[in-house]
Amino acid sequence: MSTSTPTPPPRSRMAKVLAASVAGTTIEFYDFFLYGTAAALVFNKVFFPSSDPLTGILLALVTYAVGFLARPLGGILFGHFGDRYGRKPMLAFSLLLMGGATVCIGLIPSYASIGALAPVLLTLCRLVQGVALGGEWGGAVLLVAEYGSRERRGFWSSWPQAGGPLGNMLSTAVLALLGLGITNSEFVEWGWRIPFLLSAVLVILGLWLRRSVEESPLFVAAREAAPERAPLTTVLREHRRPVAIAALAALGEKATYYTFSIFLLSYLAEQVKAPKSVGLTAITIASAFQVVAMLAGGAFTDRFGRRVPSIVLACVIGVWAFVGLPFVDSGAPVTVTVVVTVGLVLHGLLCGAQAAFFAELFPSAVRYTGASLGYQLATVLGGSLAPIIGIALLGRYGSTTPVACFLLFTLLCTIGAFWWAGETHRRDLADPGGGVTAVRERVADRQGSPSEGVE
Repeated sequence: MSTSTPTPPPRSRMAKVLAASVAGTTIEFYDFFLYGTAAALVFNKVFFPSSDPLTGILLALVTYAVGFLARPLGGILFGHFGDRYGRKPMLAFSLLLMGGATVCIGLIPSYASIGALAPVLLTLCRLVQGVALGGEWGGAVLLVAEYGSRERRGFWSSWPQAGGPLGNMLSTAVLALLGLGITNSEFVEWGWRIPFLLSAVLVILGLWLRRSVEESPLFVAAREAAPERAPLTTVLREHRRPVAIAALAALGEKATYYTFSIFLLSYLAEQVKAPKSVGLTAITIASAFQVVAMLAGGAFTDRFGRRVPSIVLACVIGVWAFVGLPFVDSGAPVTVTVVVTVGLVLHGLLCGAQAAFFAELFPSAVRYTGASLGYQLATVLGGSLAPIIGIALLGRYGSTTPVACFLLFTLLCTIGAFWWAGETHRRDLADPGGGVTAVRERVADRQGSPSEGVE
């Protein structure tokens, strides 16, 4: 058997993988972030009308956080079955699950119509969204990482990550357009439902793109080498350290994103009293730059490694949190846009730099389970609690400085994780621990002679 490193796939196949992964993550993040944006702007009025404005937003963000609490469960379930039966079927199922939950949210009657049942149904749908997104991320990123060449793995893996800002940009853009076309009362009464119902069309498009993608060759080889496996048991028994590293590494990245998006939306609306369009427009503009930053971050780490760029970026974000956030108090559209754009561009660079890192921590047989579990655990604190902690700190201190301190704490966790992990970007995904394995041999045999590849 040959022991050479597997050759990358032809460009046409890689293009299909990229298109399907980016489209799928964009649609799923559109659905997921649409909820967060609506929670910050309108859900306190529709589903929690008896509370005062700040408490209503806090309650709406609690239901928003439920989705993050469910993401580790989704990572475990989809990762376990994705490592047993394949990345492709799990990605299709996660897309259907997310789309169904999102459409249902758009159909839930208001609190005024059905009382307490409304927030209960909202919370259940949010739980389903969290499970779906918990399974989506790992499959999409790892499928691309396992297809791409080692030399450009960081760049290719950053493409599915770009689905986050693309989905958020799409969701905020749709809401912003609705805000311009209808009155505030119409938006609260029925307008917010339209973007949720549109998810049905997007899901159909995503499934169509994913139907032609072939299964990861590394997964196929790993399954043939060890057909009877229990991925979750193996991860919990043998890979606890890389799971902890992945969770800590993603913590600062998650907190950065939600501080400069969801938290700032609430802060601008309730504390600064700025029009909804100020925050929505700022995030929409910033998301466009954020996409480019993610791809640049991935490419940058292919040349300089994952460790040092990630540590440097975490330090820079910490400084920007203390420097930039106070300027938001002015409420000036240009100032707000600059603060949000710089914050999300820095986040994009860090997020893109990390994408391949998670895949490099685990062997093929448990990669979906291990990477998904570690990454999604970070969303509980860095994603779900960041806006809630921010609002709570704001209510107590009336300043963004404590929020910046919390963000700095999460970034220090990220710095510690990369310091602990060491450099990973030269690892062979067929055997990240080093040495020649049956998995790599099977991949080499399956691919045969070298062909035109993606470099």
